[in-house]
Amino acid sequence: MDVSAKSQLRELNFRPRKGLGQNFLVSPGVLEHILNAAEVQAEDLVLEIGPGLGVLTRALAGRAGRVVAVEIDPTLVANLRGQLRDCANVEIVAGDILELDLAELMTGSAEIASAPPTTYKVVANIPYNITSAVIRHLLEARVRPALIVLMVQKEVAQRITATPDEMSLLAVSVQFYGTPRLVHHVPAGAFYPVPKVASAILRIEPLAHPRMDEREIDGFFDVVRAGFGQKRKQLRNALTQGMHLPADSILRGMEKAGIDPERRAQTLHVDEWITLYRALDSVRQSS
Repeated sequence: MDVSAKSQLRELNFRPRKGLGQNFLVSPGVLEHILNAAEVQAEDLVLEIGPGLGVLTRALAGRAGRVVAVEIDPTLVANLRGQLRDCANVEIVAGDILELDLAELMTGSAEIASAPPTTYKVVANIPYNITSAVIRHLLEARVRPALIVLMVQKEVAQRITATPDEMSLLAVSVQFYGTPRLVHHVPAGAFYPVPKVASAILRIEPLAHPRMDEREIDGFFDVVRAGFGQKRKQLRNALTQGMHLPADSILRGMEKAGIDPERRAQTLHVDEWITLYRALDSVRQSS
């Protein structure tokens, strides 16, 4: 256990809130792994989510050009502003990251059209109960980060980095937008309070260009959700039930895509899902 973290919390008369996933990183070794995975340079603009007691924030401030740290807990916000007042390149933002417009936050402009392009990295030890929501928020942002490095639950990192035969809706959702990699396993003892799960450092490199036109994305994920809605079933049956289309239309689409109707959702990689979506859309439009 890290004495400084425990003493800080005692001085603040602060009890970590389980509902907000407040488990604070206290291991210097793990901190170094995070910074190395993010390849933080002096010119970097970095977004940190859930800075907590500011351990990672101060380390980022020592390497990055500017750090924007978003904290939802008002007590921790006040503490961070006091603890980091000597770090001129750190801005503490009070708020819920899921309710903030990342384009406005990172460009300083509400009008993205008039704001200059901004490249930024996300480096954070996020609350595990909002992992999927945070990743989606980052990957679907109008101004997406150039690199994302997150501390997440080990099991979630393994699901996100899965390969065909073990794919999931989460894996497809992340891999559609970028390339994820599990960088380092982290024991529960690296945090205070000690969580009940093991953790991992996850690195996601968002694609420079979208895989498809933005107008197609909702339809694409409708197909993927339908496929995983009945993942124990053969894909043709899951899609027929989930998309409310005639079985013969599903079969024609799968044949057009070159995908065996007897396969299951977890066996398809992202490119196959894209091919399948377009084939089914073509069949639907021609019907």
